[in-house]
Amino acid sequence: MRKRETVVLIYDDTCSLCRGCRRWIELHAIRRDIFEFIPCRSDERRRRFPEMRDETCIQSFQLALSREQILASDKALPEILIRLRGYRWLHLLFQLPGSKACLYAAYRWISNNRYIISQTIIPLIQE
Repeated sequence: MRKRETVVLIYDDTCSLCRGCRRWIELHAIRRDIFEFIPCRSDERRRRFPEMRDETCIQSFQLALSREQILASDKALPEILIRLRGYRWLHLLFQLPGSKACLYAAYRWISNNRYIISQTIIPLIQE
């Protein structure tokens, strides 16, 4: 199997749910260097991805597969899943008929309520 290239995950570091998800992804990655994590409002993100506005990456996480190919939110989930130990098979769910609409709705609800969710649940991963 061909070695996968490192991808860049841009996330909202002001959201504890987002930070917890970032940490969970980091802990389950197939390789230590498969993901690079950059906070949305960081100078590094602005320098490396100047075309991306703060509002864009605050709205939903962004996964840069390359400089030219950046996926957002639910469209990035299958690409994240295939880079995780023990969860790679889940990317197949996105190929089932009707699954994309359901997964998009679930992702949208969580994304739109992430600050409320962050305040009401105990983090699964300690920061």
